[in-house]
Amino acid sequence: MEIRVGKPSDIVAITDIFNFYIEHTNARFEVHAFTQENRLNWFSQFSCNSKHQLFVAIKDGELLGFACSQPYRDISAFEDTVEVTVYLAPTAKGKGVGSKLYTQLFSSIRSCGVHRILSAVALPNDASLRLHKRFGFREVGVFNEYAKKHGQYISSVWLEKPFDAESA
Repeated sequence: MEIRVGKPSDIVAITDIFNFYIEHTNARFEVHAFTQENRLNWFSQFSCNSKHQLFVAIKDGELLGFACSQPYRDISAFEDTVEVTVYLAPTAKGKGVGSKLYTQLFSSIRSCGVHRILSAVALPNDASLRLHKRFGFREVGVFNEYAKKHGQYISSVWLEKPFDAESA
């Protein structure tokens, strides 16, 4: 398996993975599928020379998943904070792909001035919570039933990880 920087040519497969989660789970709150154009706009925020990066896992020409660090909020008070996420193709779950993606992402942003990493996990999702805790995240709170999709309320747990060149 190869972990590499995401490229525009990965957008089709990334969009397919996002859309699986939109259509079949509560991990994404959207109810309408993403378009490739929408994901191209999303993709434009990433750069190898910034805190905001995107990595993909490829095996035998298939994109198995991706992990990224994005701005938490678009104001200067949060410039040293990133929000991270990882999504896997359904066939790639439970095979260590998420761990390899996060390992590469965290190694790559280590020297970029990140102070705190955040992540939100829609509940229930024990596998994602275990992954984040293995990487040193701790739970900081739950937003109970704060979102609604297909008539069902969804809760999310928020996690944080202190992060700098020494603690990474």
